[in-house]
Amino acid sequence: MKWALLSVWDKTGIVDLAKVLVGHDYRLLSSGGTGAALQQAGVPYTDVSTYTGFPEMMHGRVKTLHPKVHGGILGRRGIDDAVMQEYGIEPIDLVVVNLYPFEAMSDAGLSLDEIIEYIDIGGPAMVRAAAKNHKYVAVVVDPADYGTVADAVRSGGFSPEERLNLAAKAFARTAAYDGAITNYLTGINRPFPEVLNVQFRNGRALRYGENPHQAAAVYGDAGIAAQETLQGKQMSYNNYLDVDAAVGLLREFEECAVVIVKHNNPCGVATGDGLLETYIAAREVDPVSAYGSIIAMNREVAEDVARELTETFVEVVIAPSYTPEALEIMKVKKNMRVLRLPEPVVQDEIRSIDGGVLVQRAEPYREDWKVVSEREPDAHEMRAMQLALKVCRHTKSNAIIFADEKAVLGIGAGQMNRVESAEIAVKKARKSLAGSAVASDAFLPFPDTLEVAAAAGATALVQPGGSIRDAEVIEAANRLNVAMVFTGVRHFRH
Repeated sequence: MKWALLSVWDKTGIVDLAKVLVGHDYRLLSSGGTGAALQQAGVPYTDVSTYTGFPEMMHGRVKTLHPKVHGGILGRRGIDDAVMQEYGIEPIDLVVVNLYPFEAMSDAGLSLDEIIEYIDIGGPAMVRAAAKNHKYVAVVVDPADYGTVADAVRSGGFSPEERLNLAAKAFARTAAYDGAITNYLTGINRPFPEVLNVQFRNGRALRYGENPHQAAAVYGDAGIAAQETLQGKQMSYNNYLDVDAAVGLLREFEECAVVIVKHNNPCGVATGDGLLETYIAAREVDPVSAYGSIIAMNREVAEDVARELTETFVEVVIAPSYTPEALEIMKVKKNMRVLRLPEPVVQDEIRSIDGGVLVQRAEPYREDWKVVSEREPDAHEMRAMQLALKVCRHTKSNAIIFADEKAVLGIGAGQMNRVESAEIAVKKARKSLAGSAVASDAFLPFPDTLEVAAAAGATALVQPGGSIRDAEVIEAANRLNVAMVFTGVRHFRH
């Protein structure tokens, strides 16, 4: 006869698992809410208090913290048998535990005294004990694994590899749990915790990193990081970076939009009524750079768009959905990676530096658009500036973007001064810039960028403002009849 200890906060699937265990000669130990669920389902079990001879006490704080429980979990078969027999300790072969929901409750606006009661003590202690003694004890912390556990029980037991894998998952869970508690407690009355713990699961090795001589992996079970290709080659390190950049910009738009990214910068952006015409317009912004790029779309891809995509070399396409016919057409491009657009994940941005990390979060902000020039922008210019600034927010600094109200016309990115960014944007433009609008990610320290833009035909410019020479820039805008708006918000991107 084997023993299994069941003590779970999340009762999902626990009764079904218990029935399988009882049907295969397991005796069950349980208590509290888990015991009540078993009792209600008619599943026989032994209450922990009956087994230990000690009642639950201190409002449930002390239930399983007892040598008869931990001795049964930690006892080494063939080594500790005599002492276990002396003290009436039954060997426990399976521990099924999930923990009080501290992570969820820490965001519920509770007081410190209230949230402290959601710090599980007995649960992590049992999980760690079972994981340490995994040579003899299987430990399960995730209801998603109950099916695998049931199969193992039906087949006669757990293999050493299964026990080790379950133990590793258990230690990962207690590490994340303790990390969440640490983040909370060291973050009291602070915008960020003094000690930062992060954990990402679902690690997969990549063929290499940014370059072939660099090893790399991707971690994450949500958002872009979790996406698997519907078809095409395995995603690369650079693919993930570029897809993340493309999707970040794409989410700026509610209307039909296409974003094309190359080396982490947009090289084509357009909006329109239909996806095919919008994709073609975005591609034509810079067709040379669009070769071997990432294409992000916010509408379903049908046959017409799929055929157009196969006419050129595309590294990755990502969209919310695809018709079956579109997927079939795209199969001719065996190397083109096809992804579904995931729901966004709200999280702090973490970047590594020598010896540590930098952390930032996008707090809610509101741009305060103020016309500072003598001439007011017209409706066309306002829409064009809005589009240009959306793209500017997602372009490497220094960034200068020319646009009309439907598409980007010229992109200057990543230069050490914004005059050169403006000159590059003008040079790369394939259409006339007459009547276009310009966006700058930061203030113009001198009138020169404005003068370059106006000479190219731009009639409106949007920038944060805040330079000590704002008056000079405004004077130049008035002299050149350029409508200019200050937003008060900078958008550097490094």
